[in-house]
Amino acid sequence: MLDLSEARKNIDEIDRQIVNLFEKRMIQANEVANYKRATGKAVFDKEREDEKLSTLGKMASNEFNKRAIPELFSQIMSISRKYQYSVLSTTTDVTEFKKVDELPVNSDTKVCYFGVPGSHTQQAMEDFFGEGITGISCPTFQSVMEAVEKGEADYGVLPIENSSTGGITANYDLILNYSNSIVGQYVNRINQCLLALPEAKFEDIKEVYSHPQGLLQCSEFLDQYPQIEQIEFSNTAAAAQKVVEDQKIHQAAIAAPRAAKEYGLQVLRESIHQEKNNSTRFIIIGRESVFVQDSNKIALCIELSHECGSLYRILSHFLFNGLNMTQIESRPMKDKNWEYRFFIDIEGNLEDPAVQNALRGIQEEAKSVRVLGNFKC
Repeated sequence: MLDLSEARKNIDEIDRQIVNLFEKRMIQANEVANYKRATGKAVFDKEREDEKLSTLGKMASNEFNKRAIPELFSQIMSISRKYQYSVLSTTTDVTEFKKVDELPVNSDTKVCYFGVPGSHTQQAMEDFFGEGITGISCPTFQSVMEAVEKGEADYGVLPIENSSTGGITANYDLILNYSNSIVGQYVNRINQCLLALPEAKFEDIKEVYSHPQGLLQCSEFLDQYPQIEQIEFSNTAAAAQKVVEDQKIHQAAIAAPRAAKEYGLQVLRESIHQEKNNSTRFIIIGRESVFVQDSNKIALCIELSHECGSLYRILSHFLFNGLNMTQIESRPMKDKNWEYRFFIDIEGNLEDPAVQNALRGIQEEAKSVRVLGNFKC
């Protein structure tokens, strides 16, 4: 048995040889990149790589190495591709997004928001745009998207994620059905309250209405009162509106204090959500694919082949280019059992060379990729 120090000395020498061979290999990768740049050939050649990995695996002397060597060389090939992407011509834009100094907003601007007056989304709209615009109430997430795509509104505001209950998955799926882009983001502190008629007392309440997210955010409070029936409603402010319209003393709604003021209700219990820093992230959508120059977050939707390691290979582009991923959400693909698309947020600007390099690689290696927006957070 070799002494530990002697074994480490041998490994150090072998590692020096590996580094030397790796650098020689990368010189050849540069020659390959030059050829592909001249001929317009794609960097990623899956058939060639799979064939080579199979050949290399067969050279191994034992079963462990037959698995380890293809894994090692798949990493080397991945690094080689990333290098080739970086040296290829960058004259072609990786997206259709155009930079603007600021979003065009004036007194004629129309903005659709989900829900009725008094909703959290209306509050987010006014906080983001100010009160000098025309706000348009829409009953569904889809109607907001449609109004923007048809040009009936300049922008739309939709909730996309809550700090305590996670992503609002319906809106992730909905984004892909329209050509609109995400042009902004706003995070609003959410204060969920129990609202009732002015003459009601807490012991009168037998039914509580709210959007499913509102009920989830207040589940710990509601679980203490099993005698109160929880009923899902289209949105929180509309639930408050229903209580006023029905004029039934046993009904209550979970909604914002603003909704209480809007509809003349009393706040029976304030701040009943379990997450005390409860916040919702809202996206601002627009018809044009634009981004302001100081945008620092990019939203992507990526579809991958249903095979081992496909997600890992895509995420490696962010790691290699030093890009921080802030969110990943998987959603099942329609009519494709057990296959998923991924909604990913990363930090960066579409003009950053590192972002362009990562996107160039992902566009070649994923089944499809769509940049949903670049915006300031």
